[in-house]
Amino acid sequence: MPGKPLPLGFVFRSRAKDEKAPADKAQVTLSKQPRDPQAPKGRPTPKRSEAQSQRRSVAHTPTNRKEAAKRQREERRQALERQRQALATGDERYLPARDKGPVRKFARNWVDSRFNVAEFFLPLAVVILVLSVVRVPAIQSIALLLWLVVIVLIVLDAAFSGFRLKKRLAERFPDENTRGAVAYALMRSLQMRRLRLPKPQVKRGERP
Repeated sequence: MPGKPLPLGFVFRSRAKDEKAPADKAQVTLSKQPRDPQAPKGRPTPKRSEAQSQRRSVAHTPTNRKEAAKRQREERRQALERQRQALATGDERYLPARDKGPVRKFARNWVDSRFNVAEFFLPLAVVILVLSVVRVPAIQSIALLLWLVVIVLIVLDAAFSGFRLKKRLAERFPDENTRGAVAYALMRSLQMRRLRLPKPQVKRGERP
């Protein structure tokens, strides 16, 4: 049919470009539209506390070996300070592993609630040592006798205390491991009351 000749570009142009062009234009148009603030963003908005903790963790992350070593020393110092305060107050959270647990706490309280011959060993040892250096045979004999009496009393008191404490632990903690608790208590009884760590939490004569 007679008419205007069609341009060759129109006849041979790619149909893929024609199909792709509207889609590209639609995407550009959609991207320019303002997003509804109520519409979901595709991911949950983090809480303010979580975002702050993430920023702090990133800010405190050591960047080199020197900073990491400094950070470890500071953490170790803080841990030792917490442990020192726990030994003074009896706070179970920061006590050393050998002092933790209800069994060890009961053993400590049991020892601290009574008089122990062994806790007077150091004062008696000083007195006996002073007597033993006096150049009087009678006094030196008395000092030697006192040594024997003190040692025998300490052994007898430790044996009696260990037997009673073992019985009390079996009654109080029948389903828990009490191994080592008696030895732990006897070692504590060798120390003077004011020098014991953790500090005594019960008075003498008070039932633990």
